Amino acid sequence: MKSKLEKVREQSSEELARRILDIKESMFRLNFRKALGDTDTVKQLRRERKEMARLQTVLRARQLGIEK
Repeated sequence: MKSKLEKVREQSSEELARRILDIKESMFRLNFRKALGDTDTVKQLRRERKEMARLQTVLRARQLGIEK
């Protein structure tokens, strides 16, 4: 079974950048829902934040030449 990080590393840089934009838009919407009092969004926001950090880490490693 592949870990989340291994799945991310298999994707191209363009796919990762597109996914980051999708996550940013999703987080924007979730923040509005949280402001309206929806308590379920807190867990989703945490998940989205972690996923975005994972994607950004892989992209940065590729920019620095650490990773293919």
